Amino acid sequence: MGARPASSGKVAHAQAPALMTDASYSRPAPASLQMQTSLDRAIQCQGIGLHSGKPALVHLVPAGPDTGTRFQRLDVAASPAFRLTYDCIISSPLATVASSPLTPGLTVATMEHLMAALHACEVDNLLIQLDGPELPILDGGSRTFLSLIKAAGRSRLPVPRRTIEVLRPVHAKGKNDAYASLLPGRPEELELSLTIDFPAPAIGKQSFQMVLSQHSFEHDIAPCRTFVNHQDITMLQAQGLALGGSLENALVIQHDRILNPDGLRFDNECVRHKMLDAIGDLYCAGFRLSGRFEGHKTGHALNNQLLHTLFASPENWRFSDGSPHRLPSSG
Repeated sequence: MGARPASSGKVAHAQAPALMTDASYSRPAPASLQMQTSLDRAIQCQGIGLHSGKPALVHLVPAGPDTGTRFQRLDVAASPAFRLTYDCIISSPLATVASSPLTPGLTVATMEHLMAALHACEVDNLLIQLDGPELPILDGGSRTFLSLIKAAGRSRLPVPRRTIEVLRPVHAKGKNDAYASLLPGRPEELELSLTIDFPAPAIGKQSFQMVLSQHSFEHDIAPCRTFVNHQDITMLQAQGLALGGSLENALVIQHDRILNPDGLRFDNECVRHKMLDAIGDLYCAGFRLSGRFEGHKTGHALNNQLLHTLFASPENWRFSDGSPHRLPSSG
């Protein structure tokens, strides 16, 4: 990703307060009483697309119960909003990309950092409107999206939340000994453990584990930036990728050096960012997950392959409220 400056993300309407406006963030309700949520009010921000290099504007609009996360492309005339589900994710190694089942050829890209923030903040229902095919990269992680959610606040909706409980271990294998697994865990809790191993000495072998909560995400994960090997930038840009990358929104690695003037935010920032990606990719299930995620050298395609494996059999999972094994369509 080149070193030319990228336009910084701009948040409309309000500065983010220090704490969420909804008191439930500091005093969670018992699992049996957890209700669905949306944002309290609409809010927007603008920045630059990581891969397109073009200006990108995103609107976050409150939505009603049982609507899930929906995307709408405002730049495509009469394009209806579609519900994000695991089976509308299409193969893309460098970003999470969804294809609309309602409008052939229409896609939404680089959603993983926003999805991770929504997952951590327990936002169940939301309409996300874009003025183009890609979300803004902003700070390269989820910190700006988290501030955006805080500024909008969160509202409880009068319908109980359903989570997906993992009942049996499921596994997905990738190239070069990469794998991802979902296993049964504690009720209403998602525990994650991840390792990476890169040839560049500045990255090397790293590991991280956590239990997902707004607090752990905000302090340990959200600030962690996407990263790239300096030697790959020219090739990526020749393919029309990483055109919006810069030292402002990505870690650039050159063998044993970090080229960013501010250096690393954590000694293991790279594996923490991979954890961020996994949190966002898993939320493409359409519901919060209850279980344990374990991964090694994971990427967007492998994370989505794992969801396909999970939902391949009704014996692998159930809804927390005992409702039938019927996932909503993406229409």
